Amino acid sequence: MALRTASMNLRNKLLPMFSATYFLHSHATSFGLVGNRHIFPGFKEVQEEEKSQLVGNVFTNVASSYDLMNDLMSAGLHRLWKDRLVSKLHPFPGMKHLDLAGGTGDVAFKILETINKMKLRTMHNVPEDKLQEETQIYICDINPRMLNVGKKRAMEKGLGQDRALFWLEGDAEALSFDDDSMDGYTIAFGIRNVTHIEKVLSEAYRVLKRGGRFLCLELSHVEIPVFKELYDYYSFSVIPAMGELVAGDRSSYQYLVESIRRFPPQEKFASMIADAGFQKVEYENLVGGVVAIHSGLKI
Repeated sequence: MALRTASMNLRNKLLPMFSATYFLHSHATSFGLVGNRHIFPGFKEVQEEEKSQLVGNVFTNVASSYDLMNDLMSAGLHRLWKDRLVSKLHPFPGMKHLDLAGGTGDVAFKILETINKMKLRTMHNVPEDKLQEETQIYICDINPRMLNVGKKRAMEKGLGQDRALFWLEGDAEALSFDDDSMDGYTIAFGIRNVTHIEKVLSEAYRVLKRGGRFLCLELSHVEIPVFKELYDYYSFSVIPAMGELVAGDRSSYQYLVESIRRFPPQEKFASMIADAGFQKVEYENLVGGVVAIHSGLKI
């Protein structure tokens, strides 16, 4: 009887997580105060000066299988999460946008698709060629192999010669763009891999125009205890094994899992965004905190 009761309690806690709406949305929370950083005993210690090279090697190794592994690890949910990110951006024709760590092009393609579906050109009587020429989406990634994957995907989608897409190799901590030059800035599953998060946030603030929006989609920290135990098991046992089986690379995916746990909790990261100068900072948890979307405005 006790076992049956415990099983029912577990089922009642888990079943809501597997509904379509829960996978897309958990809850939104405004920025607030946080405690100290978490300590992660047993993880591989990486010196600051070594991290950039390590991350570069990891993504060079996984570039060719990156999209496949994302689909497998998230059961395809990363596509819904990116849709949600783009919906919060509110893209518009003629915008100038910067997508950081966007090598494979997923987010950029979604932004461009959203813009192309808009009917503003008929409302304002702007020719399509002129409208397309004014829209500028910059895909910036520090890893050239990731960018090559994105360019190949653009060709497959018929976007290889699209004048709105610009592919650039660059460092999120030292951008080559002018001050106040971008309408929007997105970074998906990339900021936890940089050496200095504060520098990335400072650069994001610098290049955005007044009224520009910063959006970050990142794997984060699960809040529900029973779900956290399952998620930890999946992360540390299943994902590295999956990486070895599918991509032939266990160590890179072991690093990726550890990097998630090292990343600041949701409210701590929100406070870092606010410290960089952004206002109206908030975050939205998806799937109970497996991922979170943080946002802020430059006012």
